[in-house]
Amino acid sequence: MRKSLILLLGAVLLASMPVLARTPAPQNAQVYFIWPSEGMVVGQAFWLRMGLRNMGVAPKGTDIANTGHHHVLIDVDLPANMNEPVANDRQHLHFGAGETEARIELPPGRHTLQLLLADKDHIPHDPPIYSKKITVTVK
Repeated sequence: MRKSLILLLGAVLLASMPVLARTPAPQNAQVYFIWPSEGMVVGQAFWLRMGLRNMGVAPKGTDIANTGHHHVLIDVDLPANMNEPVANDRQHLHFGAGETEARIELPPGRHTLQLLLADKDHIPHDPPIYSKKITVTVK
């Protein structure tokens, strides 16, 4: 009896939680690195330049169709769940002010970089707009 009551309460709580719908994106939208490019050797601090086609860049919280803001994923794969906000940590850099370039610092070694566009709530669009993963070597 107690176990079924706990399961029922859990189901009620899940049903009452708001679900954020993913923001639609045009099928032809593309996000890409302007600089650096695949295989480049860069210094520990370097300028990262991000490009976007067939959509616009807008700061977080801006609710305008066909816009979003950049996130850079460092040495990680794309999120397994595209229905949740992009993590905010050292491996998931947020550019919520609408930046299209930034100076970032990485330790020496090989690193992978990938761009992921997200909406006003940091949730990837539907379909998700992400770049090819590139590898850079930091000296």
